[in-house]
Amino acid sequence: MAAHRPGPLKQQNKAHKGGRHRGRGSAQRDGKGRVELKILSKKVKKELSRVDQRHRANQLRKQKKEAVLAEKRQLGGKDGPPHQVLVVPLHNRISLPQAFCLLQDRNMGTVHLHERGSTHDFMLLCPHLKHRWFFTSAKPGDLHTVLDMAKVADTILFLLDPLEGWDSTGDYCLSCLFAQGLPTYTLAVQGISELPPKKQIDARRKLSKAVEKRFPDDKLLLLDTEQEAGILLRHLANQKQRHLAFRDRRAYLFAYAADFVPSEENNLVGTLKISGYVRGQTLNVNSLLHIIGHGDFQMEQIDAPMDPFPLNPRVIKSQKDPGTAMEICTTDAATDMEYDLKVLMKADAGKQESLQTEVIPDPMDGEQTWPTEEELSETQDFVKECSKVVKKVPKGTSSYQAEWILDEGGESDGEGDEYDMEQEDFMEEESQDEGSEEEEEECETMTIGESACDDLYDEKVDKEAEEKMLEKYKQERLEEMFPDEVDTPRDVPARIRFQKYRGLKSFRTSPWDPKENLPRDYARIFQFQNFTNTRKSIFKEIDGKEAEGAEVGWYVTLHVSEVPVSVVGDFRRGAPLIAFSLLPHEQKMSVLNMVVRRNSGNTEPVKAKEELIFHCGFRRFRASPLFSQHTAADKHKFQRFLTADTALVATVYAPITFPPASVLLFKQQSNGMHSLIATGHLLSVDPDRMVIKRIVLSGHPFKIFTKMAVVRYMFFSREDVLWFKPVELRTKWGRRGHIKEPLGTHGHMKCTFDGKLKSQDTVLMNLYKRVFPKWTYDPYVPEPIPWVKSEISSKVPEMDME
Repeated sequence: MAAHRPGPLKQQNKAHKGGRHRGRGSAQRDGKGRVELKILSKKVKKELSRVDQRHRANQLRKQKKEAVLAEKRQLGGKDGPPHQVLVVPLHNRISLPQAFCLLQDRNMGTVHLHERGSTHDFMLLCPHLKHRWFFTSAKPGDLHTVLDMAKVADTILFLLDPLEGWDSTGDYCLSCLFAQGLPTYTLAVQGISELPPKKQIDARRKLSKAVEKRFPDDKLLLLDTEQEAGILLRHLANQKQRHLAFRDRRAYLFAYAADFVPSEENNLVGTLKISGYVRGQTLNVNSLLHIIGHGDFQMEQIDAPMDPFPLNPRVIKSQKDPGTAMEICTTDAATDMEYDLKVLMKADAGKQESLQTEVIPDPMDGEQTWPTEEELSETQDFVKECSKVVKKVPKGTSSYQAEWILDEGGESDGEGDEYDMEQEDFMEEESQDEGSEEEEEECETMTIGESACDDLYDEKVDKEAEEKMLEKYKQERLEEMFPDEVDTPRDVPARIRFQKYRGLKSFRTSPWDPKENLPRDYARIFQFQNFTNTRKSIFKEIDGKEAEGAEVGWYVTLHVSEVPVSVVGDFRRGAPLIAFSLLPHEQKMSVLNMVVRRNSGNTEPVKAKEELIFHCGFRRFRASPLFSQHTAADKHKFQRFLTADTALVATVYAPITFPPASVLLFKQQSNGMHSLIATGHLLSVDPDRMVIKRIVLSGHPFKIFTKMAVVRYMFFSREDVLWFKPVELRTKWGRRGHIKEPLGTHGHMKCTFDGKLKSQDTVLMNLYKRVFPKWTYDPYVPEPIPWVKSEISSKVPEMDME
């Protein structure tokens, strides 16, 4: 039975005053006019009657319905941007020109062709539906075009085959689009009327079952006749829109026309004039502009030319035959840029965002100067506050070695996989060469199952690539069997080879300063004092404040300065030109952390610090990431390989991007094709996130006593044993101990444990150091060749470790 709790309005009686009684005048004089306020412990909820509750629910329902209808009316209406539809055929048997011919219906409205390179886009104006569409297309094998167009498309129209739905290329395209984030989509089947009447119902039933795995509870529309095309257009106009978080808070623009004016000094760089409809948010001329695939640029001014595709043109029809107004005509939007130009905004040099991406480090920042009296007094106060800690250490331990030993109270976290892969310094290369002999003793041979292949198949196989891939599979398998274990070098003292490593009493609770021993690259990046608060304040300003600039739905011309001539060259060849406005600080470099999960369709081993291609939000770049475990602790274990069973965090140097944002990781093959490796989302922008690499030195018990044992093969000199004496030992069977003393000069040592060892047990020592990503950021990503499913099986080869 619950006890009664007093409410906020409980009567408060006066407290008893013991001793000398005061009068009212003396109490008022002591209070000096202050009145004690009564604080309510709970917020009083106003209970509404049932009629009021129904009335409030109806009001909320009506407001939401009006908001959805207003969004539908604005998109494709006279005051909003055209409804942009991306048509993606998911099977090679689908005829895209036939689908476009059906959608270009004279009875629906006016059609304006928009030819650009090899593409055949068109604008459809339908006054009686009060809607206008802009239809574009992309082949599923053209990876960059599909992903870039999906970033700005309002609706994606997937064309399915009546028998198979989609082929392998279409399935790969769907995997990439689902990982990036799908806007509103519609499924249409082409060619089902060509089947015999008896097989049409059966084909639709089978196709619905096949599509249900990817698109549950979605309706299939037909696209074989003009009547079905009209039904499809009405469905597109009335469909509820889905939002993509990374583009809703930014202004973006799809270029309908582009013109290049070279500068007087250099013909390769000049001013790019981009014309299109503003979407997302209000576009400010002082903000930076990111052109996908080309980089960040500044804007000079924004013009407002006449809309080339008005829904209700003001021109009076002078022709006798009204049917001629529905004829397909070709409109060049570039010519309209010359008429009715009105300058909306010009850039203000004082308010314009800078293009500075890195901090120029000052080499004198690290110089030691003589401290002032204030600094000396602060240091003395700090020393007084910090009491000395008395530690129990083994006999003969120096003060430096005693710093390695921490207080009892934290359990050592020995589980998890972290890997040693630092191969950049020559010492590690020498130790690996020396340790290869012992690896050969443990793993003498490795055999792969035989496969019956003819000579034609062998000609397509690259033997060198096969050998490299086989070596990666072997390393990945060895890491799974013996995680983190490395061989102690015999030609280099262990105290020198592992001088950057330290021992920890507990990986979870032992302190580690995030500002300790930072690399020089950290002087080039930007860091937020509080990234979460900065992100919230920027988003709050976007949602609440009315920004100045070009409003959503306006047809504008952007003057972008210092743009290379290759941008307009790619546009004229048919590549889409898409621009996103940047939020404050998004042009600056920092450390990005992304949560990624391995793609199930790819089994190729991926090592850390291997160059990968990132699609992060609206950006595309190349970098070499570090992989670490995704935990809530302050230290995160380094992973040598991108494992398939758990989600990991990829850490890279890259421009700042405010989450939420989707992340796709691709790997470029030797033939130029990009294969999807992993998908995920942006976690944070935090240079203080510590990635700790662990190595494990192993030894074998030589002589075993009650709670004591002689261990060998962990070290090979007496000095190394004395150097690592303070570090705690553990065994694979769960025993813990310490080094007591060295025996002889060949690395044998006497160790004490908390229990008796078994003869088959192995003695281990954990050492840790912090690792940082390499500065390999490259904004240039080469255009991939069309994706084709590899004929060579991607299954993991079975290996026998003898």
